[in-house]
Amino acid sequence: MFRWVIKLLLNGGALLLIGNWFQSIQINSYGVAVLAALILGIVNSIIRPILTFFTMPLTILTLGLFWFVINALTFSLTAYFINGFEVGPWPDNIGIVIIAAALMSVFGWLIDWVVSKTKK
Repeated sequence: MFRWVIKLLLNGGALLLIGNWFQSIQINSYGVAVLAALILGIVNSIIRPILTFFTMPLTILTLGLFWFVINALTFSLTAYFINGFEVGPWPDNIGIVIIAAALMSVFGWLIDWVVSKTKK
């Protein structure tokens, strides 16, 4: 349970960092970032597998590159659910959202790797 809370807080910090890097991504506070990280985890657990299943042919045709669009959709859907977390105008900002979602995936993987390491 303690590791889960640490991962959530670090993911919130990573999301806040990404919000500082991109001008069109607005996050009002650290609390909003932590809430967004929680909602993003829920969206990725429930909605992403459904999107992945229905877009599998398109993902295969693009040799896996459509996975970035799915990440951007889940990232934007999270922003839609939370006040204080904005990603800018959706169709115009898709490139920045794709990059931000990919960065969030990389940060999430790194956070999971660092926090989940056990001492021997």
